[in-house]
Amino acid sequence: MLYDVYFYGMNTREEMDDFILNGHLHYVPHVSIDCAIFGYHEQQLKLLLLKHKAIYGWCLPGGYIKRTETLVQAANRIVMERTGIGNLFLQQFKAFGDPDRAKTNSFDEEKLFEATGVRFGKNNWLIDQTISIGFYAITDFVKSVPEPDIMSDECAWFAIDEVPHLEFDHDEMVKEALHTMRVHLYHYPIGYNMLPEKFTLSEIHALYETLLGKKLDISNFPKKLIALGLLKKLNEKRSIGPHRSPHLYMFDKEKYDEALREGVVLS
Repeated sequence: MLYDVYFYGMNTREEMDDFILNGHLHYVPHVSIDCAIFGYHEQQLKLLLLKHKAIYGWCLPGGYIKRTETLVQAANRIVMERTGIGNLFLQQFKAFGDPDRAKTNSFDEEKLFEATGVRFGKNNWLIDQTISIGFYAITDFVKSVPEPDIMSDECAWFAIDEVPHLEFDHDEMVKEALHTMRVHLYHYPIGYNMLPEKFTLSEIHALYETLLGKKLDISNFPKKLIALGLLKKLNEKRSIGPHRSPHLYMFDKEKYDEALREGVVLS
């Protein structure tokens, strides 16, 4: 039997019972969304993970798609439920549908029964092969409020190089999400929600280096952003020490939004 059971977003026993019995009336069966939510702050990259009550290991946050939602609306809702933050940079990266992708040896059916009071029959809409659509999002993790729900024990940030082995095929999902995000960094001006309103060139350079996981030419990379009109130089400086007062910059929001819609080439 395959288990890819998402109760995420259920906050009361009544909501959970209705979801188990009647969820197929409100959600698309056997198609789910998993979200790789990356957090950046002060040159650290982290990943938000969730621990289900009936599964011993960690997983990516996920959920089902309401019949009234688009895929992007569903992904935004799932990210909002886990972080408390809406309207993040959000991109679809891959669909996962291997026949055995949802098998796990750490599923505890008794724990699930203890938590729900329900024995899942073979005809329950939640039990079967499930295709998952992967999205990634990026935020400043100190601004988020990680939220477990009634079927989760923990929701927490992990440093990207300390992420444990994940359940199901979520290790592959994280690998694909990181790869896609790093490709997108050369085509989208990611950064609006991860930096203060006013920042130095060194700060945006550090952001891109951390997200890419490699060094960038500090003299050329910010100049590309300026040449594209994405950054505006301000008549202000930040004093960071004796004889060190770099200029402050901010995003040109109109140009930034246009670049998100149409794409740019930053390499």
